[in-house]
Amino acid sequence: MALEDRPREKLLYRGISSLSDAELIAILIGSGNLEETAVELSQRIMENVKNNLHELSKLNVDNLKTYKGIGDAKAISIVAAMELGRRRNHAVALELNKINGSVDVANYLRPLMGELPHEEFWALFLNRQNKIIDKQRLSQGGITGTVIDVRLVLKMAIEKHATALVFAHNHPSGNLDPSEADRKITHQLKEAGTFLDIPLIDHLIITQDGHFSFADEGLL
Repeated sequence: MALEDRPREKLLYRGISSLSDAELIAILIGSGNLEETAVELSQRIMENVKNNLHELSKLNVDNLKTYKGIGDAKAISIVAAMELGRRRNHAVALELNKINGSVDVANYLRPLMGELPHEEFWALFLNRQNKIIDKQRLSQGGITGTVIDVRLVLKMAIEKHATALVFAHNHPSGNLDPSEADRKITHQLKEAGTFLDIPLIDHLIITQDGHFSFADEGLL
């Protein structure tokens, strides 16, 4: 491999934007195996996830170790890099901190839940200016669903002096259609919030590619 085509040297001489995703991964892992260079191994990994970084971020250490030449240290480096990317996206979303509509909620929470292989249910607690004063993961479950305690949610809202609520959960399947259980819990949360004068502004279903808003669809 020509010196200028080696990932590290290429970054130095041509800039980081000149590197492909596979070349960036090759820098992380450092070396390949007896049959493949680090770049070739990284290209094969990317091909197996359809050259999609979202799909790569779903792989865990054990998944990555199935590739010859990838041990604990290399797998951990890739997983850590993916997590840093997620946290960077969330840090950008934190700058918003005010909810003007469903797109704001989706942009704020997608870095936390959009790529998860399991379902999670989150609450955003808002003040009178619709600014986020706190967020809380309420439940974490398997791919089939989660369970939340409506009374506990409203208790937290009162303790945090919230004046409005937004809820969101992800669908790992990518399907944005609300289930009957989704509709039922939305109705329960709305009724409980109305009784305590802490209105439910919206409930979103979030995937890595889109979102469904109960408010936008007139279901609140």
